[in-house]
Amino acid sequence: MADSKPRYRHEVKYLINYGEMEILANRLRKIASIDSHAGENGYIVRSLYFDDLWCSSYEEKLMGVPSRKKFRIRIYNFSDDHIALECKEKQGKYIYKFSTPLSRQETDDIINGRYQCLEGRTDELAKEFYLLLKSGMHPEVIADYDRIPFVYDPGTVRITFDMHIRAAFNGYDIFDPDIPVYNAMQIPDTLIMEVKYTEFLPDIFQDMVIPHAAAEVSSSKYVMCSNVKRDMYGLTKG
Repeated sequence: MADSKPRYRHEVKYLINYGEMEILANRLRKIASIDSHAGENGYIVRSLYFDDLWCSSYEEKLMGVPSRKKFRIRIYNFSDDHIALECKEKQGKYIYKFSTPLSRQETDDIINGRYQCLEGRTDELAKEFYLLLKSGMHPEVIADYDRIPFVYDPGTVRITFDMHIRAAFNGYDIFDPDIPVYNAMQIPDTLIMEVKYTEFLPDIFQDMVIPHAAAEVSSSKYVMCSNVKRDMYGLTKG
């Protein structure tokens, strides 16, 4: 198992409403394609985020630390067909994503604190994650959302609409579709549109995709869902 080759990318997020999404999605269908892994209605993304004893990932995001990492295990539609350990690394204005596959058994073991399953892995991401787990990194919160993804090859552009973002923290069995979830969107009737591109954002997208009235947001889904957990347990938010 080898880490996927990282590529830098730009990533911009916008807070839009569902009416704007319908308009933009109709425009995108004329020049871009729905991701081949998704149907017209998209798919459910579930990510289990990890943090250390000091909640460094959470705090560093809030402080805007220019160089930081975030670890998660990601699945789709509650299935174990594709399980990925991912590290999202920010270096200045660039985002890098490293990924390596996990088996169902490895994932179950990690969730239940049996980290030795990673001891024999030779890929760098798994080795780094194993050392962090031994040092106190632990499951922190689950983030669920419904995603409709569009892709456009020139410039390697990916535009996603992430809806109904919700947090789960009463257990961390990511394959259980019945874990209680809680709304993480503070403003009703809104969603997050993410615009990701590698080399450049083609001119055709500038006016078509980026609503002039939309609010650019910096909060990550991890922070949004962690805040729900902190509110629920009366913990201090950053």
